[in-house]
Amino acid sequence: MGQPNFANRTIWTGDNLDILRGLNSECVDLIYLDPPFNSNQDYSAPVGSKAAGAAFKDTWTLSDLDVAWMGLIADEQPAIYQVLQAASLTHGKGMQSYLCMMAVRLLEMRRVLKSTGSLYLHCDPTASHYLKLLMDAVFGATQFRNHIIWKRTSGHSDAQRYGHVHDDLLFYVKGSDYQWHRDYQDYDPEYVERYYRYRDSDGRRWMSDNLSAAGLQGGGYDYEWKGVRRVWRVPEATMARLDGEGRIFYTKNGMPRRKRYLDEAKGLPVQDVWTDVQAVRSWHKEKIGYPTQKPLALVDRIIKASSNEGDIVLDPFCGCATALIAAEKLERQWVGIDLSPKAIELVHDRLKREVSIGPIYHSMVTARTDIPRRNDLDKPINYRLNRHVLFGQQEGRCNGCRTDFPFRNMTVDHVIPRSRGGTDHLENLQLLCNYCNSLKGNRSQEYLIAELGRRYTVSR
Repeated sequence: MGQPNFANRTIWTGDNLDILRGLNSECVDLIYLDPPFNSNQDYSAPVGSKAAGAAFKDTWTLSDLDVAWMGLIADEQPAIYQVLQAASLTHGKGMQSYLCMMAVRLLEMRRVLKSTGSLYLHCDPTASHYLKLLMDAVFGATQFRNHIIWKRTSGHSDAQRYGHVHDDLLFYVKGSDYQWHRDYQDYDPEYVERYYRYRDSDGRRWMSDNLSAAGLQGGGYDYEWKGVRRVWRVPEATMARLDGEGRIFYTKNGMPRRKRYLDEAKGLPVQDVWTDVQAVRSWHKEKIGYPTQKPLALVDRIIKASSNEGDIVLDPFCGCATALIAAEKLERQWVGIDLSPKAIELVHDRLKREVSIGPIYHSMVTARTDIPRRNDLDKPINYRLNRHVLFGQQEGRCNGCRTDFPFRNMTVDHVIPRSRGGTDHLENLQLLCNYCNSLKGNRSQEYLIAELGRRYTVSR
């Protein structure tokens, strides 16, 4: 497994393809992505909402592509290229362009995913069938686990067709030994009424069930039926587990039965049709007005099922930061990428309102706009050995206060601190005078420049 070359709680603003290419291989445990759906619509948050200013275009043409992407895929990924060609023939150039955009990114996501990792792609029927083919080509058909249907609304009046009320989630794993924790949901009320129809005197509901015949030997359970003492042979270990002070055994027609209490049942194992997760409504506290906001409960279920505490969750289209907030609440590490700088504002706001972590939330999040450099392949030299190069590049000036200083008074500093995921590569290094280096500490370069400006203004 690789080591991440970024800090926990990092958000990048920029093209996620460039940023994904700069992440180390096999360093992420779970990826959830909610990309554009190729819906041929433009989205924007309403004025006055917390997400006001967030907008994106979901219409794709050949002009949206880097022409090198298609050549790269044709040369190195023949299966993916055939999927793109089929989409062009059956659906048109717009779908081909959209899938090409997704393909180059999914290839990078597979690379950064650990061998025990999982990926959930959120989409809708506009392109879900094409994306399924694409994912088969990227991950391998054997790595497909589920096509999950999320019923996001109870009814929809669509003209001349059945109402469109669901989204799709495509669940893939990278290897055979992947993280998986079964989740349960509450039983339907009709199921409870039908099967848990008995009640104890204290009101506890229970259902009648057979005793297991797995070990009707050794030990025993004595009971009396119509004045006749009988012995029901049950292993002693089973008795200790099942007896519950005599309350879970009773007799029916002369045979012992077991009481299964509703409040002790795990519930129904979650299936591949999710009808118990509501979409974000106007009255929900988590609603911020982002045009494609997904509910926390949806991503919460995914994170619980496919990761452990401390694992790293990546959302490369993080938008209004739902996956990041869910990961924070579940004590996972997280990293997000989005084209809009609005994502940084939203994660700050939601950390403050929904996670209740106090006034330190701004210092917790690392906001970056640079393109990261991999250090699993490109090992940098000891950063201190770059002093002479940096002195020449900066022409002897401190990169903070811009004052000339002798070589001996300059210190090598990281533009993005290593504690925030900065690397020792030359482009992340600078020379600072002793005063600026002390003032900056382990904070960002933006802080140093802002603080110097403030102190200079006050001194005047």
